Amino acid sequence: MSDVNLEALTPESIVRELDRYIVGQTKAKRAVAVALRNRYRRQRVPAELRDEITPKNILMIGPTGVGKTEVARRLARLADAPFIKVEATKFTEVGYVGRDVESIVRDLVENAVTMVHDERMEGVRERAEDLANERLISVLMKTLNPESAETPSDDTAAVARSSKARTEQTRRRRSRRAVAKMLADHKLEEQIVEIEVESDEGFSSAMEFVSGMSVDEINEAFQDFIANLQASRKRSRQVSVREARRILIQEESNKLVDWDSVVDSAIEKVEQSGIVFIDEIDKIVSRGNNDSGPDVSGEGVQRDLLPIVEGSTVNTRYGPVKTDHILFIGAGAFHRAKPSDLIPELQGRFPLRVELDRLTEQDFITILTKPDNALTKQYQLLLQVEDVELTFPEDGLSEIARVATALNERSENIGARRLHTVMERVLEDISFEASAHKGETITVDRDYVRSRVAEIAANDDLSKFIL
Repeated sequence: MSDVNLEALTPESIVRELDRYIVGQTKAKRAVAVALRNRYRRQRVPAELRDEITPKNILMIGPTGVGKTEVARRLARLADAPFIKVEATKFTEVGYVGRDVESIVRDLVENAVTMVHDERMEGVRERAEDLANERLISVLMKTLNPESAETPSDDTAAVARSSKARTEQTRRRRSRRAVAKMLADHKLEEQIVEIEVESDEGFSSAMEFVSGMSVDEINEAFQDFIANLQASRKRSRQVSVREARRILIQEESNKLVDWDSVVDSAIEKVEQSGIVFIDEIDKIVSRGNNDSGPDVSGEGVQRDLLPIVEGSTVNTRYGPVKTDHILFIGAGAFHRAKPSDLIPELQGRFPLRVELDRLTEQDFITILTKPDNALTKQYQLLLQVEDVELTFPEDGLSEIARVATALNERSENIGARRLHTVMERVLEDISFEASAHKGETITVDRDYVRSRVAEIAANDDLSKFIL
């Protein structure tokens, strides 16, 4: 999706696209749709005001399993934007052991570099395949007929006009065409050949130290640097033709891709269209308990997050990256804390607050059937591989939704994720014994569902451990 037409991505079309995969949560969809559209609008305003327009970051409030992460991930995929999901609880204040918040930006840049590099590699793939095949033919000529691959000597060159030399050249061309045809017909896939490959130095060719790096990150960077120093420029490998083709295509693609251009494009993508999803942000707020004092580490993480969310420059291995126009989406359940418990400065950087609704029994039925990636469709496709047809009548879907809703109410509410556990339990036997039911059609109706989950669902103690 490297050629995304942002002009065509109106808020209405964005919401329609999100509706294909996410049930309900209209307010959240509208908020992210407007945020994405504003990026397009910003690119059309006069240059002197463009940098003054910053994204309006979003704070999503809702229980687990209602679609917070999926909304952000699908939005990034739709816009072909660099995306990263992080959990706020994984970071620590500067001075504590752990990951610092600037690693969010560094990881986002890594994702963007990989994204752009893959796009460029795909763009040159056809040319790389041609070059790789030529190299592979030359290698096969040496392997299958060493005499045909010998380079003519000086004496041969001196008498190149002789009929013998012309005959030899004709024979070599004919042999090369024959090898090329066998290669095209995949008749030599298992033939073992010896190829020379170059060490890949594109991704880590220099030692780097970035401020705020943890001890583990510094050690990893040093080990990569030493490994690159010790790696020889070229090395020989004996592999099958199938594997050799893959290796050579990769190598030729890397040669055709301009690495500096990849890095420049990746940094621009991050700065102009990057999306950061910060989950569990409610877990780093102060509990407001004066007896125990403030949560120093949590408040420290908030203070460290503040300059990145406000807009600052972060040093990465690929150069400095500005965060002024990165869209930050915070999310949390906020059961034991309130958004107002965040430090005031951070609250101000998430001006848009969206509450996501709890999922109802009817929502569960819709989730099971309507989305393009619905669970029922996934299981049907999986078992079709075993020549087993699954059908889900309405009463069966209603019973699965009822059981999931009841379990969420009686135990921990994990939202739509409960459907995964119930579906696995319902289809456990047929998934295990699928090979014995080839050619059969299995109907998952109400009685089928009840026969497999009724006893467990009725027992609170068992359901806590099994469902």
